[in-house]
Amino acid sequence: MVLTLLKAKPERKLAKQICKVVLDHFEKQYSKELGDAWNTVRDILTSPSCWQYAVLLNRFNYPFELEKNLHLKGYHSLFQGSLPYYPQSMKCYLSRTPHRMPSERHQIGNLKQYYLLNAASLLPVLALELRDGEKVLDLCAAPGGKSLALLQCAYPGYLHCNEYDSLRLRWLRQTLESFIPQPLVNVIKVSELDGREMGDARPETFDKVLVDAPCSNDRSWLFASDSQKAACRISQRRNLPLLQIELLRSAIKALRPGGLLVYSTCTLSKAENQDVISEVLNSYSNIMPVDIKEMARACSQDFTFAPTGQECGLLVIPDKGKAWGPMYFAKLKKSWTT
Repeated sequence: MVLTLLKAKPERKLAKQICKVVLDHFEKQYSKELGDAWNTVRDILTSPSCWQYAVLLNRFNYPFELEKNLHLKGYHSLFQGSLPYYPQSMKCYLSRTPHRMPSERHQIGNLKQYYLLNAASLLPVLALELRDGEKVLDLCAAPGGKSLALLQCAYPGYLHCNEYDSLRLRWLRQTLESFIPQPLVNVIKVSELDGREMGDARPETFDKVLVDAPCSNDRSWLFASDSQKAACRISQRRNLPLLQIELLRSAIKALRPGGLLVYSTCTLSKAENQDVISEVLNSYSNIMPVDIKEMARACSQDFTFAPTGQECGLLVIPDKGKAWGPMYFAKLKKSWTT
């Protein structure tokens, strides 16, 4: 069974073509923002055959046999203990080649053994430094990969997963049901609140908050099948930073003094990344940037980072043999003084 899972899937024809409207827009913006690095990033983003998928093992239904076979196939453990905060309970494996294992089917009553993801999406989760017993908010939680990763790190006293979009909410519920045992599900609350209202609903409640904000998802936008819809998305793109800032303001309100907040997106866009964080830091006297440059140094073997001009923010860019990202994340702390 395990060996069958490890066989590479036959190459399939791409169902969707690259959307020229989006690519032209990215070309103008990202060649300015990333300089020469954009050429490599573009080549990888437009070639799904180069994309890589990490295998996050589920601590609640641990696949010992699969782990053994991953080693035999040349997979290696992500981070390999190089990060200051890296819980032993989180096990993630990746191959340097663009191999993808099949996803497991959802079966009621059966926990899945692994979750496929872009390895860079684990970095915002690790930046939160989750400890057992803490109260945690995942403000924009669907499809649930980061919530699942949080639970691989520690047993929170309380985990609040929120998702405003009803279709994505169903996806989130299914992810939690597929990976998390019932006793732990009892400490997880799932809500469908507009994230901008969470701060007023739950002021100063959480020790840690993750804001994995809605953004212009560069990978999926590039393969938009409808050019008109793509053009519409691009015109609406300028409104996203306002939404992201409002979500961050709400998250800050929900965070207790002394608590940590991580903001993340899966876009390269400076307007949705560094500019959003700069705006928030300039607006609050009690929100402090947390230096995470050490994370980049510790992870440079597996990830390529672009300069952000911020000590509190990192940007993972897809590179040859390290086709992870885009993933931007920034770490903030709420001080005790207002």
